[in-house]
Amino acid sequence: MYGLRTTVARLGSTAQAVQSITHSRPLRVRGAPRTFEPMRRLFGSVSSEPFLNATSSNYVEEMYYAWLENPKNVHKSWDVFFRNANAGVPPGLAYQSPLHLNGMSQGAGSAPSLLEAQANTKKLVADHLAVHTLIRAYQVRGHHIAKLDPLGISCVDFDDAPCAVGFQNVGFYGLAESDLDKVFRLPTTTFIGGGESALPLREIIRRLELAYCQHIGVEFMFINDVEQCQWIRQKFETPDIMRFSDAEKRTLLGRMIRSTRFEEFSQRKWSSEKRFGLEGCESLIPALKTIIDMSSQRGVESVIMGMPHRGRLNVLANVIRKELEQIFCQFDSKLEAADEGSGDVKYHLGMYHKRMNRVSDKYITLSLVANPSHLEAVDPVVQGKTKAEQFYSGDTEGKRVMSLLLHGDAAFAGQGIVYETFHLSDLPSYTTHGTIHVVVNNQIGFTTDPRMARSSPYPTDVARVVNAPIFHVNADDPEAVIYVCKVAAEWRNTFHKDVVVDLVCYRRNGHNEIDEPMFTQPLMYKRIKNQKGVLQKFAQKLIGQGVVSAQKYEEEVAKYDKICEDAYARAKDEKILHPKHWLDSPWPDFFTLDGQPKNMSRPHTGITEEELQHIGNIAASVPEKDFTIHGGLSRILKGRANMVNQRLCDWALGEYMAFGSLLKDGIHVRLSGQDAERGTFSHRHHVLHDQNVDKRICIPMNYISANQAPYTVCNSSLSEYGVLGFELGFAMASPNALILWEAQFGDFNNTAQCIIDQFISSGQAKWVRQNGIVLLLPHGMEGMGPEHSSARPERFLQMCNDDRDVFPKLTEDFSMRQLYDCNWIVVYCSNPANYFHVLRRQILLPFRKPLIVFTPKSLLRHLEAKSSFDDMLPGTGFKRLIPDNGPASANPKHVRRVIFCTGKVYYELTRERTNRGLDSDVAVVRIEQLSPFPFDLVKNETERFPNADLMWCQEEHKNQGFYDYVKPRIRTTINRSRPVWYAGRESAAAPATGNKKTHLMELQRLLDTAFEL
Repeated sequence: MYGLRTTVARLGSTAQAVQSITHSRPLRVRGAPRTFEPMRRLFGSVSSEPFLNATSSNYVEEMYYAWLENPKNVHKSWDVFFRNANAGVPPGLAYQSPLHLNGMSQGAGSAPSLLEAQANTKKLVADHLAVHTLIRAYQVRGHHIAKLDPLGISCVDFDDAPCAVGFQNVGFYGLAESDLDKVFRLPTTTFIGGGESALPLREIIRRLELAYCQHIGVEFMFINDVEQCQWIRQKFETPDIMRFSDAEKRTLLGRMIRSTRFEEFSQRKWSSEKRFGLEGCESLIPALKTIIDMSSQRGVESVIMGMPHRGRLNVLANVIRKELEQIFCQFDSKLEAADEGSGDVKYHLGMYHKRMNRVSDKYITLSLVANPSHLEAVDPVVQGKTKAEQFYSGDTEGKRVMSLLLHGDAAFAGQGIVYETFHLSDLPSYTTHGTIHVVVNNQIGFTTDPRMARSSPYPTDVARVVNAPIFHVNADDPEAVIYVCKVAAEWRNTFHKDVVVDLVCYRRNGHNEIDEPMFTQPLMYKRIKNQKGVLQKFAQKLIGQGVVSAQKYEEEVAKYDKICEDAYARAKDEKILHPKHWLDSPWPDFFTLDGQPKNMSRPHTGITEEELQHIGNIAASVPEKDFTIHGGLSRILKGRANMVNQRLCDWALGEYMAFGSLLKDGIHVRLSGQDAERGTFSHRHHVLHDQNVDKRICIPMNYISANQAPYTVCNSSLSEYGVLGFELGFAMASPNALILWEAQFGDFNNTAQCIIDQFISSGQAKWVRQNGIVLLLPHGMEGMGPEHSSARPERFLQMCNDDRDVFPKLTEDFSMRQLYDCNWIVVYCSNPANYFHVLRRQILLPFRKPLIVFTPKSLLRHLEAKSSFDDMLPGTGFKRLIPDNGPASANPKHVRRVIFCTGKVYYELTRERTNRGLDSDVAVVRIEQLSPFPFDLVKNETERFPNADLMWCQEEHKNQGFYDYVKPRIRTTINRSRPVWYAGRESAAAPATGNKKTHLMELQRLLDTAFEL
């Protein structure tokens, strides 16, 4: 009896489980049409089977005992049932219908045998699994066969990964052509059913083809978040989801007219000018406007954009809405610029504009960041500016400020900065909470075919590393483009993650309008020559649908043509160019109305004794209660407390004083870089870690005062190019913040050389854009080998814009005027007080210039490299040059040599001078600010020691370091009346030796040279 009870229980539970899989199957009567009814017999629930009801259990037991005595005692159906159940047959198969009097089974030609029933069930399950696999194949690989290329010559190579989908490939999944009209229950991982839960296989395939294999290809199945995958499936699989009203279609047509006719007008007027037009991807303009419209409707108030040169003028005209006459003026080479700087070509310029969005009826600010020809270099800059605007507006979730990046296909795949920028996307101190990337996929890079330009099938594959969905779309289908952009904007608003829209298009002209593409892509350009324009095709479609009349279309075209002609006429009346009208990051409250500094007075950088004591005590404390710090750190904090009591600062404490005092005054300070929180050399310790509680930290700098500005210090990813670009963009957003990037070692700046060359050193000259970013570059010959010695100061000095052969006119405001005229400031401080002052001066100046600071390594703990509080009090300031204040200065006429130097070598020189007893014979003068060069102070020193010979001493090699910059300027200062001798290492290819003994020998040699009188 126990066995029967167990059997009955197993039958009930399993029947329910099987029923949950499917509850219907086809039932075919020979000669009759195919119909469907509930599969009660094989897959009925417990309640639907009388012999399994609890109320009939006694009857079942009696039948079971009778069957045990003799199977003939029960009906044949019970005999079959008990035999099957005892054999372990699944419960849905154990019961079979009794035969009719005519020998026919209910609804079948004959009673199936047990083996046939088992085989049918296995086939049914296998077929459903096969259908599920087929659906997944479309979701994973449907984009392989989507009709994405307007030219029909797809450059995407999937030969090594064929896509087995479609009616002809059902056999690949174990299905047969005869199964196409069978109905299958749909899994929960698809939305193709709409309101239906089951569909014939033929219809399943048809709907999957519509969803994944037309003009949109969706890559998303690599995303490891189920909710996100379901969201995307719903957006693309739901039947008839991509519908547009007639009004929406007319709006789209109007935008296509503007996009296309702008390029045609420009080509007519300036056929021999480079403008990098948008021909072949005109749908980009409505794509961008749709993203902006959708985002504005969802609460976005500011969009920061970055893009390459192709289509830039069109974007400025029809997305940013820059005045057309201002754009057309850029084609007139006769106009001179009204503002300072050398300017830039028209297709590199940026713009900032606040306007009403007609779709959302809300104001939105659009900023297109100026950029160089170095493709993708602007990506991290845009992200940094976006992060800053989010930070200053309190937008912690990215709901009000967003970034929008445009890319070219070859650059998106080829430039490593794209990968670096993607990897910032989800880091706490760098995330912008989702960026929309739009790739203008020309399917060619200048003259290079995709098969030569990338190893991946798509140019967008780099985005997969951050689980960003990728929407490929045929750019000759404007409606598909608009729908994809709507989904992209909604994705960003919903999940605040990156998303990529790949506009697969073509380039109707060459790389620019005067380039000949037939040299290298003859077949492609023969196809392009015969390709009908997207506006023409779309207009014909809408006219055919009755959405717009041919007359109305022609009127809209003529209307925009007239707008362009009128703007062209106004542009002819312009007499001068105004680069400041193209600013991408204006600071209206920082400057006067005409963009000038509000004053040119020298800032006061000293602070009171009370502030020094208070900030010093904070630096030596752990403000949070019950916070356990490392024992070694306890000793460091105790040492800081002792210095504060002695009124002394080392390098770390001097930096603390600068940051803390600015924060107290409401100035935001942000320091980032590799290991910046602790400091490469374990000297900073701005973030304390609880030794007992994981991830519990304390930042004492945020405890200085109740109303202080927030302090941000963050370890960056192991990236220089991307992170420095990000911090540069952050510094663009506001002049009232001190933004610093610290290299782990100074020479690591060379992997960020593009940002340094194209943005930091020349940004103001090209784009009239000031920036106050600070670069902290550890530098010094310490015997640590060639890679961690030199920050390459010669490169920074080479890019300074002052003239080495011209002695400037000295005025009362000479030092300030120098700073205002320079392109950046380069300093190499030798003591903490000067470092303190230069950091404070950076933010207190009435204008902004980049600041390059060569920071020390061994001086961080050098006993002599400490400063008194007296050097940081009110009335003190940054010293561009520190004269000799020892015995030599008491009797300057008897001094035989003046050694000019900078940075760490000063301490080695003074120690050697004392050891040789030459304190009265040799004066050592430190030039702390190398650029702009302190001509006036150097002149004073040379005149102060009229009988001394002059020497420049450095620890770097002769062809490196500061010598080539300093020597001609000293010579200009003294009107070439005396020679300037050299003491330092000989010229070399590497920055430093890898051998410690050789390093010391070289050091001794340069000291011998310096003091051989």
